[in-house]
Amino acid sequence: MRILVTGATGYLGGRLAPRLLDRGHHVRAMTRDPARLRDIPWAARADVVQADARDPATLPAALRGIDVAYYLIHSIDSGGDFSTVDRQAAAAFAAACRDAGVRRIIYLGGLSPAGDGELSAHLSSRQEVARILLDSGVPTLVLRAAVIIGSGSASFEMLRYLTERLPMMLTPRWVRTRIQPIAVRDVLHYLLGGLTVPADVHGSFDVGGPDVLTYAEMMQRFATVEGLRPRVIIPVPMLSPGLSSLWVGLITPVPKRIARPLVRSLRTEVVVTDGGAVRRLIPDPPGGLLPFDTSAAMALAHVRERGVETRWSTAVWPTRAPRRAGSAAARAARSAPFDGTTRVGDAARAPAAGGTCAPRPPGEPALTDPQWSGGALYVDERERAVAAPPERLWRVIEGIGGENGWYSWPLAWAARGWLDILVGGVGPRRGRRDPQRLQVGEALDFWRVVELERGRLLRLRAEMKMPGDGWLELRAEVNADGTTIYRQRAIFLPGGLPGQLYWRAISPFHATVFGGMLRNIVRVAETTDDSTAEHTVAG
Repeated sequence: MRILVTGATGYLGGRLAPRLLDRGHHVRAMTRDPARLRDIPWAARADVVQADARDPATLPAALRGIDVAYYLIHSIDSGGDFSTVDRQAAAAFAAACRDAGVRRIIYLGGLSPAGDGELSAHLSSRQEVARILLDSGVPTLVLRAAVIIGSGSASFEMLRYLTERLPMMLTPRWVRTRIQPIAVRDVLHYLLGGLTVPADVHGSFDVGGPDVLTYAEMMQRFATVEGLRPRVIIPVPMLSPGLSSLWVGLITPVPKRIARPLVRSLRTEVVVTDGGAVRRLIPDPPGGLLPFDTSAAMALAHVRERGVETRWSTAVWPTRAPRRAGSAAARAARSAPFDGTTRVGDAARAPAAGGTCAPRPPGEPALTDPQWSGGALYVDERERAVAAPPERLWRVIEGIGGENGWYSWPLAWAARGWLDILVGGVGPRRGRRDPQRLQVGEALDFWRVVELERGRLLRLRAEMKMPGDGWLELRAEVNADGTTIYRQRAIFLPGGLPGQLYWRAISPFHATVFGGMLRNIVRVAETTDDSTAEHTVAG
């Protein structure tokens, strides 16, 4: 089919488009700013068109020759009167689809309660957009979902940050509201399934996962999946939605303009009320809909590995067991299949020239997600030119640790090692197997070698006791002009509030520890003779 995906740079559009392409459809990706898709791998296989639903004059060209149009646009993050913006955009798009002879519109809206209960501005706007599209004269399939579970979803990110950063919280009454969350994998399944429904299908259908939970229950179960202690939740009735949204904006990086309408919507019970009618049109995915714990664990598995996988785009060594073990869902997440194309823990694959790239699991971070999504990930990154051949620099890199030391502030490394032993960790006593050669999987003081590309890359995973997960990457590279470059990166994924505080406590020492490591590795590489087999411990 010839398919238009609006909101192609958004949360769902950026995940839907590559899956449509992989099914052989011709995809036209509509965006107000094509430059935002320039570095997105799947965009090279799509027809990218610049258009704005708020500007009717731009829509005919975008819709010309289109069979099915996905409407995945909303203006909640625009601030101000987003309801008016949504209304005008939907009306212009509906008219343009009718004029262009589009055969079907597919829209993802929001779940609303049965009856005539009071709705937030956010949910009211979603209902109004659905009515406009249904009245367009074009057969329209409206799928209505509540909280979508997956890294990058604004509702999920708000849940994640509140749970991670607040071991104890005073909460408004809306934490007792019932919600039927759904995994992003299952939302994409229904969106794709909408292409195959009979031509005469026209209407709204609720979609939801198998669990109905209160917001407080979702926070507690999320904490269990992540291996955090149970959260202490104390409801305080006098906390208004306005105050709640300010509090959410203070605690989390979710922008206030997004948090405010989302919080107001949480006062409303949003569960499937049509008896799961969508299943008569679109069967459940193989294995059934994902429970909350499993979908959250899948998102977290990739966030936990993101420092290695997404940023480095190479194979990932299996991570250690989650802190405090976590839930069965967290342990199972690494082997659960997604869409039959790739699994949690698989490496990112860049497309070869003229080739294609399997879509990444939908629950993990995507390049099109907002910068504030995906959980906190702290990076200390440094590089320096080296007046030595890359082979000599590599010998210094591979010789790090053990008797050769860590090339900066030996007293600090020793103190960290003894502190690790005091709290039950392995400390630095494991040393290294060989003074010059390393192997993948072996211990190196209180690190473990998880990736080794001899002559180019050494990646270590921290095994010292700390409230989070850490990696250290050392690279020897050569620029286009032949200059040897040493690149060094330390990455920390905090575990809840203790991890956040831990990083802030040690950050003042990074310039000394990691800056000194950079300078001394470069110095040793530049001053060590090529024939020298042993490395000099740098103080």
